[in-house]
Formats: sequence, structure tokens, C-alpha cells
Amino acid sequence: MRYLHTMVRVTDLDQSLDFYCNKLGLVQVRKNDFPQGKFTLVFLCAPEDKAAAEAAIAAGRRDAPMLELTYNWDPETYTGGRNFGHLAYEVDDIYATCEKLMKAGVTINRPPRDGRMAFVRSPDAISIEILQKGEAKAPAEPWASMPNTGVW
Repeated sequence: MRYLHTMVRVTDLDQSLDFYCNKLGLVQVRKNDFPQGKFTLVFLCAPEDKAAAEAAIAAGRRDAPMLELTYNWDPETYTGGRNFGHLAYEVDDIYATCEKLMKAGVTINRPPRDGRMAFVRSPDAISIEILQKGEAKAPAEPWASMPNTGVW
């Protein structure tokens, strides 16, 4: 058995790409429109995984960790984003990442008070866990005293 990808349904593809690519920092490696089925699939990955993802796609393999955004052209309402669980990404500097996200208008639902873990939510209420690469950073302000906001 091998992990292939995680799929999340999105209601606004442009808004979701803005969140996942421009704010969170993922990169797009493939996009396919399926007019017969009235849907679009967009595959994203972390920048460090881009070369492996592109090589896998070129070779017809599915062995690179990717996020699949599924956009159904006919409007649908999705509920229970929290029931999905979460996506998790490791970052070099959790404080810098959270600061960048806040400046981009993203709410930090669970601040990185411990220097190790934070949570944000996508425009479609998918929880995104952000983890510090390696050892946790020393607790620092404003994160150490920042309260939770909403749910994650």
C-alpha cells in the first residue's frame, strides 16, 4: 500500500488556489478540466516536493505527496469541514509562517503557543495543521499569549 494524495472539495477554485498557493505556499503541479463530468482537479504540493511530484507525473506514477482540490462546476454546499480532520504541513519557521498568514488575512485558529503547532482553516473550513520542522521553537510573543479563535 502507498499513500497517493488527499482530496478536498472546494466551492470557489480561485479563492481556494489563492489560499493554498499564495497564502499557505503550496505550488500547483497539475490541473485537469473534465467537461463531461463538469469538474476540475488541481494537484498541489509543498515546494520541497515539487520536483518529485513533477517526476512522478511525467513517469505516470502516483507516488508523490499531493493535495487534490476537486471543484465541481455545478454549485454544491459542503458541510462538516471539521469532520474531514486536517491536512498537515511542516515548515522551517512556524512563527514566520503564521505571521505571513496573518498579514494575508488568514485567522490563526490555534496559535503556535508551544512553538510547535498551529492551526488555520481554508476558505472551505478544512483544518490545516502547521508543524515546526525539527525541535519546537522557544515560546515567544505574540503567540505565547494569543487565544484560540474559532475552531480547527
